[in-house]
Amino acid sequence: MSSAPFDLPRRNVLALAAATGALTGLPAFTASAAPQRPANSPTDSGTSHHTLWWQAPAGDTSMIEQGLPVGNGRLGALASNDPGHEVLLVTDATMWTGGLNDTLDSDGQFPYGRADFGSLTLLARLTVDIPDHDLGAVAGYRRTLDLERGVVGASYVRSGVTYRREIFSSRPDDAIVLHFSQNGGGRYTGTITLEGTHGETAATSFGAAFANGLKYGAAVTAYGSGGRVTVSGANITFSGCKDLTVVVSGGTNYAPDPAHGYRDPKADPQKLARSKVRAAAEHSADTLLRTHVADHRTAFGTFGLSLGESTAEQRALDTWERIQLRATSGEPDPELEAAYVQFGRYLMVGSSRGSLPMGLQGVWLDGNDPDWMGDYHTDINIQMNYWMADRVGLSSCFDAFTDYCVTQVKDWTELTGRLFQDSRNRFRNTSGKVAGWTVAFSTNPYGGLGWWWHPAGNAWLCNSLWEHYEFTHSRTHLEKIYPLLKGACEFWETRLVTTTLDNGKEVLVADHDWSPEQGPQDGRGNTYAQEVVWTLFGNYAAASAELKRDSGFANTIAGLHRRLYLPEVSPTSGWLEEWMSPDNLGETTHRHLSPLINLFPGDRIRPDGSTPKDIVAGATALLTARGMNSFGWANAWRSLCWARLKNADNAYQLIVNNLRPSENGTNGTAFNLFDIYEVETGRGIFQIEANFGTPAAVTEMLLYSRPGHLELLPALPDAWADSGSITGVGARGGFVVDLRWKNGKPTEVKLRSVGGRTTTVAHGGKTRTVSVKPGGSVTLRDFAR
Repeated sequence: MSSAPFDLPRRNVLALAAATGALTGLPAFTASAAPQRPANSPTDSGTSHHTLWWQAPAGDTSMIEQGLPVGNGRLGALASNDPGHEVLLVTDATMWTGGLNDTLDSDGQFPYGRADFGSLTLLARLTVDIPDHDLGAVAGYRRTLDLERGVVGASYVRSGVTYRREIFSSRPDDAIVLHFSQNGGGRYTGTITLEGTHGETAATSFGAAFANGLKYGAAVTAYGSGGRVTVSGANITFSGCKDLTVVVSGGTNYAPDPAHGYRDPKADPQKLARSKVRAAAEHSADTLLRTHVADHRTAFGTFGLSLGESTAEQRALDTWERIQLRATSGEPDPELEAAYVQFGRYLMVGSSRGSLPMGLQGVWLDGNDPDWMGDYHTDINIQMNYWMADRVGLSSCFDAFTDYCVTQVKDWTELTGRLFQDSRNRFRNTSGKVAGWTVAFSTNPYGGLGWWWHPAGNAWLCNSLWEHYEFTHSRTHLEKIYPLLKGACEFWETRLVTTTLDNGKEVLVADHDWSPEQGPQDGRGNTYAQEVVWTLFGNYAAASAELKRDSGFANTIAGLHRRLYLPEVSPTSGWLEEWMSPDNLGETTHRHLSPLINLFPGDRIRPDGSTPKDIVAGATALLTARGMNSFGWANAWRSLCWARLKNADNAYQLIVNNLRPSENGTNGTAFNLFDIYEVETGRGIFQIEANFGTPAAVTEMLLYSRPGHLELLPALPDAWADSGSITGVGARGGFVVDLRWKNGKPTEVKLRSVGGRTTTVAHGGKTRTVSVKPGGSVTLRDFAR
């Protein structure tokens, strides 16, 4: 699954962008202008390395492990691809119960249930029954996921006729399309059924509302040739059709507007869904497909990756067989490993364009009771979901995260001011004061918070938002996030307390808190909080200077920054302390790497001589103690940290660990490549962050960046060393990088500036200083000498 030619992805995306026009995001389920229809956009894949395939459909009760995902950024579905019983489980990113959730429990923390805090839920279930096409009656079955086109497909032979279907979720048409075709004189006869998942009666369209007032609706239509398509009661029937096209759409009246309770009071989702499916049905399936593919490629085609060539034996296997062989043989499968990165990018394109950001499961559910509500966890989930975006050419997909934070902060600020100092809150500020904003461990799309307060969560969210600026140098983005950075600093100005160290030095430390998600809850100065606040203060100073705002407040924060306590190495364990104690007060192999947050995603701790050696050694010792086997997202974080320490073997092994097949709910990769989190023996659930964190680790192994410095191939494993390339990878400091290597050494690196001007480029002890004007580029070819 090697990459396309070196510069091909970028040329493709420019041509396709011109073909589709300047499509904007869909911030809510709203009416939109008819999309431009590209006349000549190719719909064939042309690159088999971007196509995954299987020899079996999904079982109706195993959709989360076996269903194949489609998504347009808001509207997602899992498809079964069963020849005689196609099932689509349809999800809208805004299909949330719950609300502001502003009444505290008796311990001063937030309720966390499906009725109060709320939960993401399914929108609809669509079935297409073709009674004479049961799996046992067909031959040559094959299903595919074409990552480059954004299309799920299936084909099989029955009675000498080849039948095919293609399924995609179109962003321009804001609808999911299923197209059934055949070659050899066959016909389709059967029934289409659309059902709600909250007790609605089956119908060609439905509309209802939750107890929280959120309205929702969905609709389906179909058309074909050579036969009849009619509405029969609650269903659509089709008979004797040479081909059949089914269009389904739906959504809610959610709007990113806290002033109106996150609702568009004028919206009628059922009526809008009917309008969208009728409008799409005016066009042929081929036209709808071409429109979708052109749009999908504008996002997906910005990045290329080759990690080497796989063997003929590996290529001959379907995707699930390859996952199993990789685990049992121990032999690298570079094309499969590159495809896993591209699969993560496919999921991001499908679930983070123009709507709410990606939570624990993106826009793919198999029921109305996802674990942890499918919410936004602020102590790793939502941050890890977006570590990948800028690194793999999907900076525009980060906007959903930014817009979410900007929209929610009004309510977060109000809740913090009104509730954080509640006398029952064990994490309240002992200063008696509070300002600015913070969050809880869980957030929903209504400004609401859930579970426990997470005081340092505001800093981590802000640091993620700032890092996006470092990649893009977008002043518009910086102006949007500046109030969040300032509000978080205001919160910490009231929260820090003074303590005296054994040497008599006075320092500032975070008030009573715990180290997510373990340890004592009443300690002060835990490493996680100290590190994220240290980074926040530095980022705020840079933002203030860049925008020339609030210089007086920036000076105050700079003074606090200088006085912050930074962690030390335990004389007892030799580890970087997780608490202000030489003792380990938690679980040694705990899943979270909270005390190593400034190894990654931060980079205060660097193995390049700029950080005291004892701190680097202590961080390395702590990372070693945490172990090499955990949940998928925890393995991804470990891999990223080992990459920062330039330990290619460990970083790569953790990626391999995440590619192990999940069976009976064990940690690993499911049949459909979703990452499975083992909740208990025999039961696993889908959590999406490993599908994003692992690709982030791959890119970090190939390119390390911080403003003013790039390092090529810092943790290149032997499995990928022979030859490879990565194109369109983002670099902090405002650059996009294309890189080729051979025999473990870079042979060509091209830097294009998106705002950066000067940087050093390093590899193997060699360093070059490069100056590039914004919009310009430079190519280096002498690092291998």
